[in-house]
This record gives sequence, structure tokens and C-alpha cells, in this order.
Amino acid sequence: MNQHLKLAGVSMFALMLASPVFAQTAITGVDDLNERIEDIEDDAREDLNRGNDANRFGSTGVAQGWSGSFALSASGSSGNTDSGELSGAGRVSYGVGDWNHLFGFAVEYGEANGAKNEEKFFAVYEGSRYFTEKTYAFGLARYEYDGYLTDAAGAPLAGSEKDAFVGAGIGYRFLNTQKNTWRVQGGPGARYVSDITGASDTELGFILSSRYYYAFNDNVSFTMDTDVLGSDANTILSNDAGLNFKMTNTLSTRISYRTDYNSSPAAGLKSTDNTVGVSLVLNF
Repeated sequence: MNQHLKLAGVSMFALMLASPVFAQTAITGVDDLNERIEDIEDDAREDLNRGNDANRFGSTGVAQGWSGSFALSASGSSGNTDSGELSGAGRVSYGVGDWNHLFGFAVEYGEANGAKNEEKFFAVYEGSRYFTEKTYAFGLARYEYDGYLTDAAGAPLAGSEKDAFVGAGIGYRFLNTQKNTWRVQGGPGARYVSDITGASDTELGFILSSRYYYAFNDNVSFTMDTDVLGSDANTILSNDAGLNFKMTNTLSTRISYRTDYNSSPAAGLKSTDNTVGVSLVLNF
């Protein structure tokens, strides 16, 4: 079982260092520190906003009209190690009447000393049509590609993995208030999988998802998002639970625990990954 710890925070001391105290900001490393602080702040705010998303509420669960966001990041270094990284992501939602549409994608690519060390792509579309405030039908298409895999010791493995799913089903909102919401959706579909050896298969599968939110008060809330994607090839489960705290008007934090499980991992890979996340944001 692999365990990871991700800590995103901004301390008063770090913010003081980020001030333009020194004229030689590039030489002293303050420029780099500024960039790192901004990256951490962005990640932390995104984590907090995801856990306290207002679009969880309402009859359709998504704002009417167009909304979305896009991000692009690139970096490179030379010297002892020549490396470069490029990543981008975006999501767009469109709500009109009883219909909702969601598009999303993410891509990550990296090289070190001329050798690829990361290559991932993910895309998803989900459309839903509400019949009542609680009942809806949905259609889903997703595609995931990983072109650089490593074993439990970190050694690269030859080959790539692909996982695609197209399906449809029914969803139901069991709870739908400003304080407590819970919806579940699921249905059958067709799944295509290809492992690192190049062996591929298309088969019937299913997807089951749960989204839960509970507000203890105006300052503390709990969320748990669960997804299960299964077929004869394997079953993939992802569960992300988190507590969100608004401690003051200037200080907020989120503590999360994510589990990713693969019932039949490739040779050399473990079946379960656990990630503990702590996000801290200070505004003044």
C-alpha cells in the first residue's frame, strides 16, 4: 500500500520573505519563492473550493448558462539535470433548463535528460437531463491514458495503459438542502482497456458514483466523493473524503484522505494508493 502526504500552506514567515526586501531578488531566490508561494496558494484554494462547491445545491446541481476554467503550466531547467514539464487542464459546464453538460480534460507531460518521465491525458463528458428535482438520467464518456508507468520501486515499465468508458444510467438526489446533499448515479456501459503489454479488450461494464455534502455549521463542512468503474478486466474505486474549515475570515483549511484502488493492477504495481492532503490558505 502506497501512502503519500501532500501539504499546501502559506505561513506568515514565508509571506514576509516574499516581500521585495532585497534588490537582488533573483540571486537571493526570492523570485523563486514568490512563484512557489503562488503555486501553493492556487492549489490550496482550488482544493477548498472543490470541497465547498455551491453547485452541489439546487435542482440541477450546476449553474445555468456557461461557466468554466482553464489552466496551463510549463517549466524547464538545465545544468545538472535537463528537464521540462508541461501541464494543462480545463473544464466547462453548460446548464440550460433541465439539461446539464460538463466537459473536462487534463494533460501532463515531462522529460528529464531527454527521457520521458510523465505522459498522462484524461478527458470526460457528462450530460444529464432532470425529470424532477430528484430524478435525472445521465450519459457519460471518459478516456484516460498513461504513457509512463513505474513499478513499486520507481523503475520505468515499458508500455502504456488506456481506459475508456461510455455509458448511461439513472441518478437520484436523496438529499438536497443547503446543509445536507447526497446524490447517487449509476448505469451500464461499454469499457475498453489496454494494459502495458498491449493486450486490449472491449467488454460490458458499469459505473456507480456518489456525491455527499454535509455542513455542520457556516464554518465546517464534510464532503465525500466516491466512484466505482468495473468490468471483467478489473474494478477501479476512488474515494475522496475531506473536512473543510473556515476558521476566520482570513484563514481556511481542508483536510482530505483519498484512496485509489485497482482490483487487478499490472505486474509490479500495488493495488492501493492512499493520499493525505492538508490545504491551508491565509488572506490578509
